[in-house]
Amino acid sequence: QVQLVESGGGWVQPGGALRLSCAASGSICTIYNMAWDRQPPGNQRELAAVIASSGNTNYADSVKGRFTISRDNAKNTTYLQMNSLKTEDTAVYYCNAPIRTNRLNIRNYWGQGTQVTVSS
Repeated sequence: QVQLVESGGGWVQPGGALRLSCAASGSICTIYNMAWDRQPPGNQRELAAVIASSGNTNYADSVKGRFTISRDNAKNTTYLQMNSLKTEDTAVYYCNAPIRTNRLNIRNYWGQGTQVTVSS
């Protein structure tokens, strides 16, 4: 079994910063892209940032210049550094990644989500 476990969420004032972590564990052969999606209250889930196994990154326009995604392949972990946070960044943040567990099986796995609240 594979698990993705997020940490680092919480409450922060506008303009503040948080760093999210997501560690994958279990029977892992290969982790491909690693991504952070988020779901604001009352809205649909949306992609915030994604990083390929090569290190190439892509961001939603709403977070460009403020968020930085990174990964440590040796630790099967991805990070999301969030700076200059705005109230509209309030959401549940989900880590997800397509993971190969053996020669025949590859599927997308999701973490349980971590709440980020930005308010004064």
